Amino acid sequence: MQWSPRIGETVALVAVALGLGLALVVLDAPGRLLVGTGALLLLVLGARDVLIRPRLAAGTEGIEVRTWAGRRHLPWAGLRVHVRESRRWGMRSRILELDTSAGPHDDGVLVVLGRRDLGVDPEDVARALRGLAPTA
Repeated sequence: MQWSPRIGETVALVAVALGLGLALVVLDAPGRLLVGTGALLLLVLGARDVLIRPRLAAGTEGIEVRTWAGRRHLPWAGLRVHVRESRRWGMRSRILELDTSAGPHDDGVLVVLGRRDLGVDPEDVARALRGLAPTA
């Protein structure tokens, strides 16, 4: 199983970035700087969505997470899957936490992925990962 950002969201992100880029011709210098920076950041996010696919893949050996720095393999042994839910300004958000630390003195690896990274609700991904994990 694998999860990636939704194609539609990526296309919309790039379209907004290109629209902001076109707006640069009618802006003054400070506006060009601000809008140009925003357009560039949106293009970088769009490039990340296209180039780093899938963000999360799960198989019999464990989980593989892709980032700008490369791929990271997390074996099922010692892996904890947790969904953290928070409320801010009246909005609820969920994030998926993949943790390999064995205790308070072990740094381990912590991977945090949101709905945008996964393309679906993190709770659904956690449920699927728990179903794939071998039982000890």
